[in-house]
Amino acid sequence: MLEHTLVELLSRSVISNPNGVYARFNGQPFTYAELDRDSGSLACGLMAQGLTKGDRVAVMMNNSLMALTVIFALSKAGLVWIPVNAQQRGEGLRYILDHSEPRLLIADADLVPLMLDALGKNSLPIYSNGEADLAIPLSSLVAFSQGFKSLPPGLDDPFAIMYTSGTTGRPKGAIVSHQMLLLASEAVSLVSGAQRDDVFFVWEALYHIGGAQLLPLPMTHGIRLAMVDRFSASRFWEQAKQEGATHIHHLGGILQLLLKQPPTPLDQEHGVKIAWGGGCPSDIWGAFQNRFGIMIRECYGMTEASSITTYNDTGLVGSVGKPIPWFSVQLLDEHDNPVQCGERGQIVVRENLDGALFPGYFRNPEVTAKTLRAGALYTGDLGSFDADGNMFFHGRMSDSVRCKGENVSAWEVEHVAAENPHIEDCAMIGVPSDIGEQDIKLFVKCKSGSSLTATELSVWLAQRLAPYQNPRYLAFVEDFERTASQRIMKHKLSPQLDDCWDRFAK
Repeated sequence: MLEHTLVELLSRSVISNPNGVYARFNGQPFTYAELDRDSGSLACGLMAQGLTKGDRVAVMMNNSLMALTVIFALSKAGLVWIPVNAQQRGEGLRYILDHSEPRLLIADADLVPLMLDALGKNSLPIYSNGEADLAIPLSSLVAFSQGFKSLPPGLDDPFAIMYTSGTTGRPKGAIVSHQMLLLASEAVSLVSGAQRDDVFFVWEALYHIGGAQLLPLPMTHGIRLAMVDRFSASRFWEQAKQEGATHIHHLGGILQLLLKQPPTPLDQEHGVKIAWGGGCPSDIWGAFQNRFGIMIRECYGMTEASSITTYNDTGLVGSVGKPIPWFSVQLLDEHDNPVQCGERGQIVVRENLDGALFPGYFRNPEVTAKTLRAGALYTGDLGSFDADGNMFFHGRMSDSVRCKGENVSAWEVEHVAAENPHIEDCAMIGVPSDIGEQDIKLFVKCKSGSSLTATELSVWLAQRLAPYQNPRYLAFVEDFERTASQRIMKHKLSPQLDDCWDRFAK
């Protein structure tokens, strides 16, 4: 399983199946031979610019065949990929570019102005996928025709520095090795039950670990990637059926968005067998399986632990399952003592295979030391075990509010609120209270055409939440800013108290 890097896997696939289809993007096929040829040419072009093994290259691209070419080219050349969320703007983008210090930038043409703005007075060469002012066409590098020859990267070499979404603060650059990428891909095969000739429908951006972890799968398990440029709830099942998809990935509210679409005959005629991923609430698990005829296979993980730590292949509703073979998991209290069965504790991950945990955050020793302690990864997430050792996820430790002497999990409040038929999505934060501790502010995006009022929603929530869980403040929004995995960027939500409805107001 861990004998060959991404580069070596591609070389072997070209020899054994040159005309085989590695992936399709919006219906256009991309063979192993084409991927090898184009990525080799681009690798030559990059090295001709004076780059050397270990140099970093920041890439801001949406999914495309060229994005695939760029990732494989960087890997061939031993360069470190800095995937940049295509939704990044301004200060957030400026921070990543400043912190990672890339030697060269690559971007889709429409994203070049954002990179230029973030660079300010800094000067770096920018290569664009398409024509863009003040950028060099990427095609000029792909045009290099000589065969690429170089020693492939080692398993322990860095494949990428992935800046985590950071829903509560600045992103941190998790160093992901080539081995970690392979382990992530192998874990996907366990979660999804992948079989040869399966087709994975890929909506998630490659610049997120949820997309990147799929890159080895066609070469290790004989599946095909069916990629689209973006997630569309209204076109989802039509696109999946057109591609003959057997598997879909769920994360960050995707299942909820699909359930809220109007019923159509495609609900049972799409051909998909399995939805695999993380974040399926217990209360919609059965409803989704029954409506769409799809088995849900849930998992838990994070980029820092090769993406996936536990997986549920038994169908136990609400559980994220048991550890992947190369990990062991403990649930610890604030004194690092194991919690009792059924009690909640911090999820702490230890590796059973050297290199399965990340080596640390790039140029961030202080946060690395807090996260990696005594050879274990302290995730900052809460979990509990049942008597059979199945784990249940209870949200981020930091994503909670201390209200009226009680810890209120945002995850719990949000999932209750999301049951309201008028609500499309929601997010909870804590705001300062006038009597100490915190009060709860809930942001709500209503479904189109809804006439739900704050008073009606507050009464509805009071019937379903404990008094200390019921939000004091309600704010209605048109939409949320989201990460690549469609998670709401909570650090951008307003903590103001004068822009919302107050349950205590006279």
